Amino acid sequence: MSDNKTMPEDKAIIDIENQDAIYDARTLGVPKMTVLGFQHMFAMFGSTVLVPALTGLSVSATLLFAGLGTLLFHLISRGKVPAFLGSSFAFLAGYYAIAPKGEKELLPYACLGVATAGLVYVILAGLIRAFGVNKVMRFFPPIVTGPIIIAIGLSLSKSAIDNCTTNWLVAVIAILIVVICNIYGRGMIRIIPILCGVLGACLVAVIFALICGSSVTLSDGTEYISMGGLKHFLLFKKDSLDAIKSAAWVGLPVEFNNTAFAVFKYADYKLVVTSIATIVPIALATIVEHIGDISAISSTVGKNFIKDPGLHRTILGDGLATILASLFGAPANTTYGENTGVLTLSKVYDPRVIRIAAGFAMVFSFCPKFAACISAMPVPVLGGISLVLYGMISAIGVRNLVENHVDFGKTRNVIIAALILVLSIGITYSKAKAIAFEIGSVKISLSGLAVGSIVGIVLNAVLKGKDYEYAE
Repeated sequence: MSDNKTMPEDKAIIDIENQDAIYDARTLGVPKMTVLGFQHMFAMFGSTVLVPALTGLSVSATLLFAGLGTLLFHLISRGKVPAFLGSSFAFLAGYYAIAPKGEKELLPYACLGVATAGLVYVILAGLIRAFGVNKVMRFFPPIVTGPIIIAIGLSLSKSAIDNCTTNWLVAVIAILIVVICNIYGRGMIRIIPILCGVLGACLVAVIFALICGSSVTLSDGTEYISMGGLKHFLLFKKDSLDAIKSAAWVGLPVEFNNTAFAVFKYADYKLVVTSIATIVPIALATIVEHIGDISAISSTVGKNFIKDPGLHRTILGDGLATILASLFGAPANTTYGENTGVLTLSKVYDPRVIRIAAGFAMVFSFCPKFAACISAMPVPVLGGISLVLYGMISAIGVRNLVENHVDFGKTRNVIIAALILVLSIGITYSKAKAIAFEIGSVKISLSGLAVGSIVGIVLNAVLKGKDYEYAE
């Protein structure tokens, strides 16, 4: 399908399966390129909009800055890497620590913390550029990053279970749809199991509401439509359904009061410091996630993107996209594995197609009615979907350890992993929820993930017996 003009210059690293790959989608024509771009937007959609649904952030702003962040990433990486940037799940623990119930007045502080975490990417990109990738990455071996990723998923598990308990029937249906689509699905169905789970479970919830739905008011005054008026079989919030009717078809996706800039209108500087100290260490885990995604894309496409355009460029692009999104009230960005799956399926590796998908995401962001429909998603559906996603995050951490053959016969490795897991999860579920201390008049609160990450990195650096060498 492709000739020498559409193949990469370094043919030696191209897998034989990529001989039919398309590296220049312009040979397909504009209509097909457009359809392929829409497919990539569709693939990232389910997971990307789930983050604002879970945290209370703006769905419209999320879509806008997923698109803008992707375009910024492509600009910095010289337009060579076919990666889409969507909402990061790793920072959910940070949002929950600062705004556990999605409080609108607290979310800007969390966004400021995430934006500051983006600076860690920028600093690391500079260090890689100055000293080389090998010297920097020795501080992030699998024995540190694996347990941190495991802890991210397990630390979030409580919120998933709490949401599931509002209606276990609907939650289990959502889980089953995801599992069936992922294991037995074909083509695009297998690529978008999360989106299928959301749509399928929401359809079931609508059917239940029409057949046996009735109103029920909880002790906090919130009015729901539930199955038979039972409090343990909730379906839709009435307020969210009313919001769909009143939402405009066209509107601006960003409001000042939802941005990180709103913090400085009536700033609580103690909370500012707490947010930064709590969320910034999470960047250590998301940076590792980024490296894994770039490696996966390189393997899929048959080009070494860690070498060209360089890991320092891809990390810088990811970090700046996260800073931009967070400042304007959207979730942190990250390179998306879902879109790598689409690359594998389509064998169209042209980054231009990804940029078309980014354009589609930005267009959808200007429709408030669409955002209101997303926000009306039943809580048990969110619970079922997030239960799967959080479990998958932990499973990725386990895979990180297994694929890198981490030797747990060594006492140092057991100690490092044990302390990361116990501190990260134990502190998260402790009565205090964090380790808090005061420096002068400023109260600093470190989340379990922050403490676990710091302890793991320090122990790996000082304990003897290091045997890991990072290889591109």
